[in-house]
Amino acid sequence: MIDAEGGNLGVLQTVEAIRLAQEAELDLVEVAPNAEPPVARIMDFGKFVYEQSKKEREARKAQKQIEIKEIQLRPKTNDHHTQFKVRNARGWLEEGNKVKVRIRFRGREITYPEVAMEQLQEIVDELTDVAVVEQAPQLDGRTMLMVLAPKKKK
Repeated sequence: MIDAEGGNLGVLQTVEAIRLAQEAELDLVEVAPNAEPPVARIMDFGKFVYEQSKKEREARKAQKQIEIKEIQLRPKTNDHHTQFKVRNARGWLEEGNKVKVRIRFRGREITYPEVAMEQLQEIVDELTDVAVVEQAPQLDGRTMLMVLAPKKKK
């Protein structure tokens, strides 16, 4: 049995523990039911639940959400458009976001996947200082996907 201030009261009968909690106008809460004998504590249960939820909210707030940004290209995308999309990807990677690079095939472009592989390799070469390939390029239906993750900072 633990009192409201955190002091150990020793082993008490359940009736005695309930009486002490009622005298203090607090709740008797079983803290460790699997211990031998079970451990109970005198506390304000509503305040305890509120503080626990407050701690959980703070922990969630401290977590960093990683977004996955996406750039879409085609095998026929010219160098200028590719360059400014790569520039956007560089900015996102420096912010700590992941980048998904998608090359979409239309019509008969699907018969030349090596063109898309070359394009993706050029993107990897340009971003090698800020990114690592998390998911290698793979063909998925009429699209080829690759995921880049930011490099760990030293």
